[in-house]
Amino acid sequence: MLSNLEQIKSAYENRDLAALDALANPTYRMVNPRKDFRSALMLSCNNLDHLTKIDKVEADCIILNLEDGVSKEDKPFGLVLCAIFLSYHKKCDKKLVVRVNALDEGGYEEITYLNQFMPDAIRIPKIRNAKEIESVYELLDEKTELHLSIETNDAWSNLASLKINKRVTTFYLGILDLFADMKLPQSLIAIENPAVTYILSHFLVACKTIGVKPVSFVYQEFKNLDMFEKWISLEKAMGYDAKGCISPAQAVLVNKKFVDEAKEIERAKNIIKLFELYKEQGITGFEDDEFGFIDEPIYKGALTMLTKSNV
Repeated sequence: MLSNLEQIKSAYENRDLAALDALANPTYRMVNPRKDFRSALMLSCNNLDHLTKIDKVEADCIILNLEDGVSKEDKPFGLVLCAIFLSYHKKCDKKLVVRVNALDEGGYEEITYLNQFMPDAIRIPKIRNAKEIESVYELLDEKTELHLSIETNDAWSNLASLKINKRVTTFYLGILDLFADMKLPQSLIAIENPAVTYILSHFLVACKTIGVKPVSFVYQEFKNLDMFEKWISLEKAMGYDAKGCISPAQAVLVNKKFVDEAKEIERAKNIIKLFELYKEQGITGFEDDEFGFIDEPIYKGALTMLTKSNV
């Protein structure tokens, strides 16, 4: 836990932005390049209680959210809190992605500020075309991936052109905003609606064709886990392996349903092999391009998985 958590709480509760900002120390982070995440759990950056649970939640990827759900008054505080917790997690087995605000609503400034805290990826909402993405590259640190929310008519029409280089790695389907932009009622977002099935299928195939990871939409009725599980089953049958989540319970279900045991066993074997090779050199914590950060707890987790699988 953060040693200065009480100071952070006090500054935030007293709405003292200057005091909070003084606690945000730019630092080198070991960027996590993993692309095998299944659950992408949204955490609001203005909710200190949520941020302190990053280590505990069962999610492969944490979306540190500065956009929807964070009031205009809270956005400056959320940005600094985001920076503080990035600094604290200098190495993290979870992928830490920051969803900034739309580029013309403060996104550019947020990216510039966050560069010094080295998030694993920046996620840009309401993107429309490749020109906007190119403008971000003038600001973005070269080690940081770029993730895009596909939630506008223009982005949907321009899907194939949005991967402008290899640093654009992941697209998220923002189905609620996409329906709004298409002037369709959100009541049509139902599992039996063939239009929704088409959208899911087209998004998946388009992403796979251009070599980006497709993450399916967030299901808002987070207490209705039965229906959520039906969506996961449908998406898995289509070929998805990742979904956005807004509750820890949703993340647990996604991880359980999207597991590919053969792939997980192979991953565990590779982690064990890599760790033991590095350990012979006296190194017990390192970054791998495929598996992200690997240390002794990750190694032990891989061993446990093989034991449970009787391998």
